Amino acid sequence: MQRYLTPYVQKIPPSGIRKFFDLVSASKDIISLGVGEPDFVTPWRMREAAVYGLEQGRTTYTHNAGLPELREEIASYLFDRFEVRYEPKNEVIVTIGGSEAIDLALRALVSPGDEVLIPEPCYVSYSPITAIGGGVPVGIETFAQDNFKLRADMLEKAITPKSKVLILSYPSNPTGGIMTREDWTPIARLVEKHDLIVISDEIYAELTYGLKHVSFASMPGMRDRTVLVSGFSKAFAMTGWRLGYACGHADIIGAMLKIHQYTVMCAPHMAQLAAIEALRNGMEEKDRMIESYNQRRRLVVKGFRELGLRCHEPQGAFYAFPSIASTGLSSDEFAQQLLSEGKVAVVPGHVFGLGGEGFVRCSYATSVAKLEEALGRIGSFLQNIRGN
Repeated sequence: MQRYLTPYVQKIPPSGIRKFFDLVSASKDIISLGVGEPDFVTPWRMREAAVYGLEQGRTTYTHNAGLPELREEIASYLFDRFEVRYEPKNEVIVTIGGSEAIDLALRALVSPGDEVLIPEPCYVSYSPITAIGGGVPVGIETFAQDNFKLRADMLEKAITPKSKVLILSYPSNPTGGIMTREDWTPIARLVEKHDLIVISDEIYAELTYGLKHVSFASMPGMRDRTVLVSGFSKAFAMTGWRLGYACGHADIIGAMLKIHQYTVMCAPHMAQLAAIEALRNGMEEKDRMIESYNQRRRLVVKGFRELGLRCHEPQGAFYAFPSIASTGLSSDEFAQQLLSEGKVAVVPGHVFGLGGEGFVRCSYATSVAKLEEALGRIGSFLQNIRGN
C-alpha cells in the first residue's frame, strides 16, 4: 500500500519523543524525564467549570473561532501580561491545542517551495508539518555557548529569496533558552528588511525564571507580521484538554479560520469553559506550579553539573538540556543505554534538529522525589560507563 501514500508523509520519521514514550509505557520501574507534560492535575477551578458546563447542557458546537467570551479573555490576558493588543472578534482564533494553530498558520502562509526558517534545536513538529504542506524547512543552528539564543548573523546567513516564514519558539523546547528585548531587536530588523512573516510559538511564555517573557509581537513593527501562538497545556496543566489559540492580523487569522472551519469545526465547548476560568481565576494556581518548577529546575541543573555533565541554565520552559559529549556516546546511544541499564528515560538531542546531537532533553515536570531518584540512577550509569 506504500504507493498510495504521499512522498511527504513517507519521508517523515516517527517522532523521536513518542518513540521513547512508547518504550516507557511498555516497561516497569522506569522514571520518565521524556515527555513534556506537567505532573500536576488540572486545578479544580478549571475542572469544576467544565463539569458545571456539562451539567448546564453546554455540549454544542461553538463559534468556529471560539466562544466570544474566551476570545475576549485571551485578548485581555495578552495585553495585560505581554503588552500586545488584539481585537477579539477577528484577530483571535481558538484551536485544538497550540499544535493546530501552528499547522493552520503554516498552511495559510506557505506555498510549495517557500522556505520556512526554523532555529534549532527546536520542537520536533515544525519541520515535518512544514514539509507536509510543501514548504521547505531550513534549520538555523543555535549554540549552548549562546544559551541557545537565535543570533542575527546566523539568521541572515540562512535567508534566501525563497524565505517567507520564520518560526520562533522561546522559551525553547528543548533547551529552555529565552530571548530578551535586546536579543529580539536585531531579529526584528531582519524580519522587516527581508519581508518575513513570523510564527511565534509562545506556549511556555508563563514559564520563565527571573526574567519576564517578551513576546516577539510586542516589538516595534512586528505585531502585524507575527502570528502569536499559545495555549493552556503547559502553564495551566491542561494538556489533555487540547486547547490553544492564535492571534494576529485579521487577514491571516481569517485565512486560518477557513481551514479550521473545514477540518475541525471548533474546539471542544467544555474545554473552552475551563479555559475561561483559567484566565479569570487560575493565576494563583499557575504561579504555585511555576514556583515548583523553579525549585525542580535548580535541583536538576545542580545535579547534572555535580555529575560532571555540562548544563547551561534554562531560563524558561521545564527542560534541562545537558551535554553528554564527555561520555563519548551519541545522544541516541546515551538515551538507549540509560533506559535499558539505568531505567531513566530521556530524549536524545538529535531528534530536535541542528545542534541537538551531544545533548539529551530532560523534563523536570515531575516530582522532586522522582527527580532525585533519576539523578541517582544517572550517576550510577555514568560511573559504569566511565569505568569508575
